[in-house]
Amino acid sequence: MKNLSVAVLILFAVASSYAQSDSTKAEPSGFYSRWAARTNAIQSKQPPWAVPLVTTYTGLFQVLRTDFVRQITPTHTDTWNLDNSKAVNFIPWDPVEFAIDLPPFIKHNLPPSTSSKDGFGDFSFLAKYRIASGNAQHGTYTLSAWVLTTIPTGSYKNGSTNATFQPNVGAGKGFGNFDVQSTIGATLPTGSPATNTSGRPILWNTAAQYHIGKLFWPEVESNSTFFQGGPNDGKTQEFMTPGIIIGKCGLHPSDPKSRPGLAFGGGMQIATSHLHTYNHELVLTVRWIY
Repeated sequence: MKNLSVAVLILFAVASSYAQSDSTKAEPSGFYSRWAARTNAIQSKQPPWAVPLVTTYTGLFQVLRTDFVRQITPTHTDTWNLDNSKAVNFIPWDPVEFAIDLPPFIKHNLPPSTSSKDGFGDFSFLAKYRIASGNAQHGTYTLSAWVLTTIPTGSYKNGSTNATFQPNVGAGKGFGNFDVQSTIGATLPTGSPATNTSGRPILWNTAAQYHIGKLFWPEVESNSTFFQGGPNDGKTQEFMTPGIIIGKCGLHPSDPKSRPGLAFGGGMQIATSHLHTYNHELVLTVRWIY
């Protein structure tokens, strides 16, 4: 089960690369070619920015993704989050995106005497609506709203006790090779005990990126949580996250209409606030764009 997201990534890569073999024809033929042509047309209405490492992308994108996260706590213990609630994002029609996220596997590197057990986290899914956007010829901006929903499927306290809804809004603006994307939302548990233990935190993320050459997107992110209710009521947790995204490394780089390609990247979250549940966090990502 731990390798499920990697196996799905490979499956989609093989399927899309096989389907892409006919995409060089003058007219799209076959389901995938028609889908790819329609997706290209939808995304041509927005800037071609890289998807940030942590901050949610403020446009529409179509990708199979898995992340690997290692957290180091103030007590010097570490926890691995395998997949980090990522899986598949797809654009069924303009201007809508859906995401189906696999439950992450949480591995605790703790002494046997502790009560923490390894296990899967919560299943989640996302629905996004692109309100407005403009490509380089029409303002280079994005504005979207989305809702992330989680279902309490976690085992051994590796997930929430209640389902949650997280409404968000995000916007981005580009200035030549530089862009800034910012999102804000709130996690709303559907009942207790989640409301009492975690409250209703407000999440504010901002990513600043600079495009170098064809493939390199160095970035720095601010990832903030403002706690409302719960044991940390009124407190703030803040991380700065320098990182880089590399890609897309296209399967057929000479064909501008070709979609399949690989992107990957990494970064390090560094705690900058007095309150922090972990000191720093290594984030690695692998993405198959189809």
